[in-house]
Amino acid sequence: MRHVLLLALLAAACGPKAPMGPTDAEQREKIASSMHAALLEEIRALKTAAQDLKGHAPVRAGYGWELPADADAIAAMKADWARARTAYEHIEGAIAPLFPELDAALDERYDGFLEGLNGMGDPDAFDGEGVIGMHAVERILWSDSIPPGVTRVESTLPGYRPAAWPQTEAEARDFKEKLVTQLIADVQKLETQWSPTQIDLAGAFQGLKDLMVEQREKVNNASNDLEESRYSQATMRDLRDNLDGTRTIYAIFQPWLKTKTIGDRTGTDIDARITAGFATIEAAYAEVLGDAIPAPPAMWSAEMPKAEHLDTPFGRLYTKVREATDASTPGSVVAEMGEAGVLMGFPGL
Repeated sequence: MRHVLLLALLAAACGPKAPMGPTDAEQREKIASSMHAALLEEIRALKTAAQDLKGHAPVRAGYGWELPADADAIAAMKADWARARTAYEHIEGAIAPLFPELDAALDERYDGFLEGLNGMGDPDAFDGEGVIGMHAVERILWSDSIPPGVTRVESTLPGYRPAAWPQTEAEARDFKEKLVTQLIADVQKLETQWSPTQIDLAGAFQGLKDLMVEQREKVNNASNDLEESRYSQATMRDLRDNLDGTRTIYAIFQPWLKTKTIGDRTGTDIDARITAGFATIEAAYAEVLGDAIPAPPAMWSAEMPKAEHLDTPFGRLYTKVREATDASTPGSVVAEMGEAGVLMGFPGL
């Protein structure tokens, strides 16, 4: 009988074991594959929108852009631009640190380009050289309605030239065949280079974290009339799209994070706090109606804001975003994303 029991115990010990979960290497491979597929869809949406914009760009013999003749075409291009902008803001967090040169070509702002041109400016806004990318196109499309504060600030920049629609057939053709074509070429370059083997997961996750840090900067820049989508007054939409894109990419890391534990820190707890942080930012954005950031109060100072300035729609938005994204505040979404990066073994987070 004793031999029978011993054999039974040995059989149990040597029998089939419960399947182990995916290894870290397998998790990383799965995340890279899923991220590649998700972002490739957005890159292709960006390319399609840019191609549609080119298709809608009018070129009429002997004329630049005029109203009412080109009203429908200009409206269509603005809608195309908005679609392109949303697609890029969805992927900005992951793309920017992995492809910094393409990020600059696609998304640099007018003041950033002028700084790089060392005060020489861009004498031809339509030739696809110098000032390029989405904001160069935006600046032309909305040149008839740029807020006065934006013009006042930009006019002090070395190399500044006023924004304008194409005034001649040649300029209209260059806008279509050079500036917008260059935008499409840069998007196609990004599409070509975007492959699972090019994805640095640590860098991509750091980019998501950095983008959440930048939400406060993007809000505060409105007080200087140097906000991101300043010509179309659509920076609030940019912020919402940034958040949506960050959530989508973070969700790819989420299952792996939940399996991790170091000491008393569990991925499940950290994930819950990150998810709550995203919800807090979303609620702050939902309080603002429309695509534009609320008008900042006169003499606003992010360093020493006055109580009456904080008690305005802009001040309340800034305060809520600052609290949610302050890396030095325990429990903020940025602080918790740093903790998540540590759990997943990403150096530097």
